[in-house]
Amino acid sequence: MKILANDGLDKKAVDFFNDNNMDVDTNHYEEEMLQTVIKYYDILIIRSATKVDRELIDAAKGTNLKLVIRAGVGLDNIDVKYAQKNGIMVQNTPNASSNSVAELVLGHMFSLSRFISISNLTMREGVWNKNIYTGVELYGKTLGIIGFGRIGRALANKAEVLGMKVVFYDKFIDNDDKYKYHPFEEVLKEAEFISLHVPSTDKPLIGKEEFGIMKDGVFIINAARGGVIDEEALLVALNSNKVAGAGLDVYESEPGPNPEICNHPKVSCTPHIGAATEEAQKRIGEEIIDIVMNFTKQQKSIAI
Repeated sequence: MKILANDGLDKKAVDFFNDNNMDVDTNHYEEEMLQTVIKYYDILIIRSATKVDRELIDAAKGTNLKLVIRAGVGLDNIDVKYAQKNGIMVQNTPNASSNSVAELVLGHMFSLSRFISISNLTMREGVWNKNIYTGVELYGKTLGIIGFGRIGRALANKAEVLGMKVVFYDKFIDNDDKYKYHPFEEVLKEAEFISLHVPSTDKPLIGKEEFGIMKDGVFIINAARGGVIDEEALLVALNSNKVAGAGLDVYESEPGPNPEICNHPKVSCTPHIGAATEEAQKRIGEEIIDIVMNFTKQQKSIAI
């Protein structure tokens, strides 16, 4: 069994596979070269940097490639239907990074509400803005979570401990034993903080109209997918003070996001690091081991 971890893999997982007579290649191949070498591998493991599009799938047709694993939650960089149509299984690791992403969202919320990001910058420039940076507490505020899957729920649990009121909207979930469901527009109207946890969308979920519905001085955080927020509309909302601050881990253009967004004084930004913790990467590696070992068992049973 030959495995290509094109965007890297936790060392313990690499060692496990090597100890079990599986060859693991952790080199990164760009698109054109990847199309050339993909035929030599049985399993492809990727993160967000590699796209498994029709061209790559076509290059893998009739070869050994039978499984693509997304080391993460989202599958928007994989043409899942086309892969499955051509006999290639697609799996992800949905459980591993929920806590890490939820903690990062809280980090952005604290950074925005207490001016941590911008005050760190201005102090390094020798500016003492003690009288300017009067923030707000998270305690007692309403957090609206849009997308109430594993990450959304993990965030809700942490926010509740901080004394926040949690409401949520989800396209597929309209009730919960612990938290209150609201229609989409009601979440936008009610929340002082809004956090997005939805898959990639064909068009922005949050644009000019949605910003218009929100409370004045709202804080919005996106650690889901770039393009979920219309960045031009966000800039207008920031500059008009409609939005008091935006915490962003994902962008319309990656790895080269709009510098006007990243340099805005009301934006706390990170380079798509939601799952970038030692603990999350270890859990991702463990999930991948389970997926691969189950896959090899299936292949052996088919061969028999």
